[in-house]
Amino acid sequence: MRKPFMGGKDGGLLTLSQGEKLVRLARKAALSYMSKGLAIAPEDTKGIFGQARGVFVTVESYPSHDLRGCIGYPLPESPLAQAVCENAINATCNDSRFERMGIKELDSVVFEISVLTVPLPLKYAQSKELPRLVKVGKDGLIVKKGWHSGLLLPQVPVEWGWNSEEFLSHTCEKAGMMPDAWKEQDMEWLSFQAQIFSEKSPKGKVVETKIADIKKGKTD
Repeated sequence: MRKPFMGGKDGGLLTLSQGEKLVRLARKAALSYMSKGLAIAPEDTKGIFGQARGVFVTVESYPSHDLRGCIGYPLPESPLAQAVCENAINATCNDSRFERMGIKELDSVVFEISVLTVPLPLKYAQSKELPRLVKVGKDGLIVKKGWHSGLLLPQVPVEWGWNSEEFLSHTCEKAGMMPDAWKEQDMEWLSFQAQIFSEKSPKGKVVETKIADIKKGKTD
């Protein structure tokens, strides 16, 4: 298991300029790895780019926005910029749900970066309390039970139009459990939030995506 990176203080929002830099870095890292087999090191590791932050890199086909790859670190395991480089490669080349992406395909996909807050436990006495604790449109979820573990980013239930119970069920499924497993007592649930930056088109303008503005109908 990776040891948490301890450099820098976690927290704080990124500016649009910083978010754009991370998105461009993700594309650059994927291109370098595909074309040269080289995992690049980020040039800028100062300030927030050197902070330990959880981060996910999502790659979607364009313009359909079908999921093409999504991998990340839920916990602050390494400096933010380095984590983006590593997971850009993982999302495009190492997501076991999809075929490895070819270099030509980079021209027909968009990159999205989700920078996470530190996941915190949901505190509850009985599982029936969980639906009211989950804030759809704000929270992402992590569930753990034994060797099972699953995570869904906060934008996913909004894209699919799920309510809190459906969000809990799909997170259980992501962990390889039955949809109604959330009703069991011996489970660990954590929630987190994310700041999201994404390309409007391949290599195009980068915007900060507000979850409240996400439209139902995208694929996860």
